[in-house]
Amino acid sequence: MHTTVPLLSLSIWVPVLAGLLVLATGGDRNAPLARAIALVGAVFGFLVTIPLYTGFNAQSAAMQFVELAPWIAHFNVNYHLGVDGISVLFILLNSFITVLVVLAGWTVIENRVAQYFAAFLFLSGIMNGVFAALDGVLFYVFFEATLIPMFIIVGVWGGPNRVYAALKFFLYTLLGSLLMLVALLYLYSKSGGSFSILDWHKLPIALPAQKMLFFAFLFAFAVKVPMWPVHTWLPDAHVEAPTGGSVVLAAIMLKLGAYGFIRFSLPILPDASRELAWFMIALSLIAVVYIGLVALVQADMKKLIAYSSISHMGFVTLGFFIFNAYGVEGALVQMISHGFISAAMFLCVGVMYDRMHSRQIADYGGVVNTMPKFAAFFMLFSMANCGLPATSGFVGEFMVIMGAMKASFWIAFAAATTLIFGAAYTLWMYKRVVFGAVANDHVAGLKDLNGREFVVLGALAVAVLAMGIYPLPFTEVMHASVNDLLRHVALPKL
Repeated sequence: MHTTVPLLSLSIWVPVLAGLLVLATGGDRNAPLARAIALVGAVFGFLVTIPLYTGFNAQSAAMQFVELAPWIAHFNVNYHLGVDGISVLFILLNSFITVLVVLAGWTVIENRVAQYFAAFLFLSGIMNGVFAALDGVLFYVFFEATLIPMFIIVGVWGGPNRVYAALKFFLYTLLGSLLMLVALLYLYSKSGGSFSILDWHKLPIALPAQKMLFFAFLFAFAVKVPMWPVHTWLPDAHVEAPTGGSVVLAAIMLKLGAYGFIRFSLPILPDASRELAWFMIALSLIAVVYIGLVALVQADMKKLIAYSSISHMGFVTLGFFIFNAYGVEGALVQMISHGFISAAMFLCVGVMYDRMHSRQIADYGGVVNTMPKFAAFFMLFSMANCGLPATSGFVGEFMVIMGAMKASFWIAFAAATTLIFGAAYTLWMYKRVVFGAVANDHVAGLKDLNGREFVVLGALAVAVLAMGIYPLPFTEVMHASVNDLLRHVALPKL
């Protein structure tokens, strides 16, 4: 579907331009203006993505809203954008979360206000670019560019160990991506000088070469997901990042790696994907089970939720490599749902941290007595994190377990243990923080949610419940694209 209005370009460049305008407001003396421009830019950035969904033809597996213009003509590099049923929802999710992050940091951030909001707006636009890019070089540029704003967000507004966490995050993800660049250049030469990702889907590549390319992409995408054992940067980054940084990192940035598998590894390297599926399933199940147990022993709320994210993302990679529609669609639903739930969980911790400046579970207790509205929201999101039916957390996990059951009872059994571990670590944290008598004078002095916090958490609560009760608007968009992908992966190319 070609369109006269460049909606995808708008979804990328509106937040970026808004970020430049925010920076132009200057120092902190103009902080109210910077906040206002950031909010208008984020809202407008979200509004321009809505027609992508309303005008989307769910019956077609083809790329829609396609934009194509020459960029570096000498090397046949194009500014080539488009979305299918797999990528369109992530652009909406990203733009929606950006609005909430701007609101969440409204009064919390007092130093370098303009730079803080500009970093998030830049990041929002760049990540939309990752989801829309159909040119290998364009994808790589956007994929790498996401590192810079997040590095700055963690390194400038983070906690006491922020420099260590930011450097670890940067080095891990950069080293993984260099191998991806080698793979992209190989595909370019193999395809006779085309960087079009859609052209690469049709390439006949021998199995040994496919396996080499698979591992090159695996290193890049596994670090971003993050998969076990390259996950150790994530808890550090989450603990040190400001609340907004944790929200975007968990809700959107982790999805870039999983999205890479479904845009590159599966369609371009179908034979290697099938050959190495056992390896990916094993890594995914280790993440689901082992990291779930690690989450149980955490004393820091942010660290617990960070490990919970790794465990939930294990479900996503598991779903992709089962190779049936339930698994892949369940994994995509899980990615969207995890975006809502992880954002909400980190915002809840942020609400408490803003008041008490502690993330230690032991410093709390009896919060429900002083913050009843907050406790109700926190309860809903904790239940969703456990995968309670009628919340979005249940839908994706249930679909992946159904898909796994088609492949193997034991894979499904191992995957289902996450529902037990998830309930254990989430509800145990909730019980110790919220229930019981008021633990100390700090908790006794807590103020309940203000209007701004209520709106942010309320919006996420609506999203979590709507997706849990009626997931059809999310799943029907994916059907055609997922079936097309599975047909492609199922057919031997040699």
